[in-house]
Amino acid sequence: MIVLKNAKARTAIRFIVPLALFPAVAAASAIAGGRAYVAGASVCALLAVLVFLAGFEQKKIGSRRLIITTVFVALSVAGRFLPLFKPVTALTMIAGIYLGRESGFAAGAFSALISDFYFGFGPWTPFQMLTWGLIGYIAGALGEKLKNSTPRQIVFGVISGLMFSALMDVWATLDFTGGFTAQTYLAALVNSLPFTALYAVSNAVFILLMSRPFGEKLTRIKIKYGI
Repeated sequence: MIVLKNAKARTAIRFIVPLALFPAVAAASAIAGGRAYVAGASVCALLAVLVFLAGFEQKKIGSRRLIITTVFVALSVAGRFLPLFKPVTALTMIAGIYLGRESGFAAGAFSALISDFYFGFGPWTPFQMLTWGLIGYIAGALGEKLKNSTPRQIVFGVISGLMFSALMDVWATLDFTGGFTAQTYLAALVNSLPFTALYAVSNAVFILLMSRPFGEKLTRIKIKYGI
């Protein structure tokens, strides 16, 4: 396990990579078209690893956190096989809330990347990685406010459903036009409304079912192993 010792470098990576560099790579791959998404997804994967590594300063903590984050990725990938309702966003949120924004970002990004190898790896993959990654990142940033409140988590889950659809519609616009136009984006938003509603409802349902049991177990693990 690689450990980044420089605190200033870790801080810079934790903010610049997920909030600026990662979106820029995802957008560039969409605008470039063709098979640019292959390189885009590869670079995004490396950036997600970098964000994860910036989340700790002790090798032991990083190794333990990696194991738990990997479990969340595996559960999310398996969850995409469920019909209609998908638990990916809920699991990514929980990972972020209890393991931190870096783990949440990595869990979301790699859930998208790995599951897309089965469900379809394509131009949308870098944006899926970005979108689920940001949901985990924001959940981690709001962790203390969300951790002990299931209603707040449900509200955030609904907002995350709207966010997922809105950001994926940005990709659809960039992919369709090779640039961004408000008219095309608004059309994409309107056309995706049924799916947006489904995302929001499914997130609320899965948070209601999983938040407390997962949260209790993760809290015990964090105390026991000092994660």
